[in-house]
Amino acid sequence: MGACLGACSLLSCASCLCGSAPCILCGCCPSSRNSTVTRLVFTTFLFLGVLVCIIMLSPGVESQLYKLPWVCEEGTGTSVILQGHIDCGSLLGYRAVYRMCFAMAAFFFLFTLLMNCVRSSRDPRAAIQNGFWFFKFLIFIGITVGAFYIPDGSFSNVWFYFGVVGSFLFILIQLVLLIDFAHSWNQRWLCKAEERDSRTWYAGLFFFTFLFYSLSIAAVALMFIYYTQPDACYEGKVFIGLNLTLCVCVSVAAVLPKVQDAQPNSGLLQASVITLYTMFITWLALSNVPDQECNPHLLTQFSNETVLAGSEGYETQWWDAPSIVGLIVFILCTLFISLRSSDHRQVNSLMQTEECPPILEQQQQGACEGRAFDNEQDGVTYSYSFFHFCMVLASLYIMMTLTNWYKPGETLKMISTWTAVWVKICASWAGLLLYLWTLVAPLLLPNRDFS
Repeated sequence: MGACLGACSLLSCASCLCGSAPCILCGCCPSSRNSTVTRLVFTTFLFLGVLVCIIMLSPGVESQLYKLPWVCEEGTGTSVILQGHIDCGSLLGYRAVYRMCFAMAAFFFLFTLLMNCVRSSRDPRAAIQNGFWFFKFLIFIGITVGAFYIPDGSFSNVWFYFGVVGSFLFILIQLVLLIDFAHSWNQRWLCKAEERDSRTWYAGLFFFTFLFYSLSIAAVALMFIYYTQPDACYEGKVFIGLNLTLCVCVSVAAVLPKVQDAQPNSGLLQASVITLYTMFITWLALSNVPDQECNPHLLTQFSNETVLAGSEGYETQWWDAPSIVGLIVFILCTLFISLRSSDHRQVNSLMQTEECPPILEQQQQGACEGRAFDNEQDGVTYSYSFFHFCMVLASLYIMMTLTNWYKPGETLKMISTWTAVWVKICASWAGLLLYLWTLVAPLLLPNRDFS
C-alpha cells in the first residue's frame, strides 16, 4: 500500500515537472504571472550552470579530485598524470568554465531559434516555453555532458572571441537596465514628493545622487593611485581621464534647460548612476592591462594547469576583487531581466517587452486558488526569443568574468591581453553615447514620440 502511494506521489511530481511553470512554483508564488515564473525558472538553469563553474574553479575541489586514483587519466598538457578514466584538466579551471558556459549558451540559443515569433500563449510553442521542465533539464544535462567531450584543439581560443563579443553586448544591456532603473526610481520619488508635499523624497534623491558621485570620484582617485605610475601607464591615465571627462559632459547635458523641457524626469540621479557604472567598467578594464607595473591584480600564475603545492595536494589561484564584484552585478542584472516590467516605452521597445496587461476575472480566480495565471493569452508580455538571446549573452559574460577575461595561451596558461581592455573601454564609451542619445533624441527628432 505504501509503495502504491509512493508511486502515485512520484507520478504527480513527474506530471508537475512536465507541465507548465505555474505548476512548479504554485505553492511559493501563488499570485505570480506565468511569464514571470517562466523567466525565473530559466534564470535558475543559468545560475545552476554558474554554480557548477564556481565549484570547478575551487582549489578544494581540484585537490580532492586529484586524490582519487580512479578519476584522472593521462591528458595532454597536464603537469601531473594519474591513471584512470577522465582527463582532469577538462574538469578544472578555465577549461571546465568554457565547456559549461558553452553548454549554457547552446541550450539558450536552441530556444532562441525555437521561440522566434511567438505572439501569444495560444501558439503551441508557448507550451514548450512555459512547461516540460523535466525534459528541458534532461536536455540541459545532455548538452553539458557533451560539451566536456569537445577536444581541446582550437576550441578555447575560438570560444574566447565569442565570449568577448557576447560580453560586450551584455555590458550594453546592463547599462540599458541601469538607465531604466534610474529613470523609474527618479520618477517614483518625484511623484511621491509631489503627492505628499514632502521634501523628504527630494532629500533622498539628493543623498543618493551625492553618494554615487562621491563613490565615482573616490574610484577615480583609487584607480590613479593603484593602476598608474608617474612615468608609466599612459594608457590607463588616458582611459581614466577620458571617461571622467565624458561623465562630466553627460552630467551637464542631463540638466540643460532644453533637455529638462523635453524630458522633465531627466536629472542628476540617472547621470550619477551611469557615471558610477562607467567607473566600474573602467576598473574592470584596468584590471586586465597585461603589465604587472600598471596592474596589481594581474594573475601571473592563473592557469588551468595543476600546480604542485607540496604533499597536501594541488591548488590554483582564486578570483580577484573585480571578478567578484562583476559576479554580483551579473546576478543582480540577470534577476532584473527576469522580473522587470518597465513603464518606459523606449526601454520596452529596445528590450522587446510590453507593459503587463490587466488581470482578467478568470485569471484572478486562478490566482486565488493558489496557482499562477496565464497572462499571455492575448499577447506575450516579452519576446521569448530575445529573452533567450539575453541568456546566451549572459552565459558568455559570466564565462569571461569567471576567467578574469584571460585568453588561453599556447602553453595552456591563461594570459591577460589588450583585447579585453579595449572591449571594456569601448563598451563604456558606447554606453555613455547611448545614454547621451536618450537625452538629446527628443531635441534632434522633435516629430517622434519619446514619452
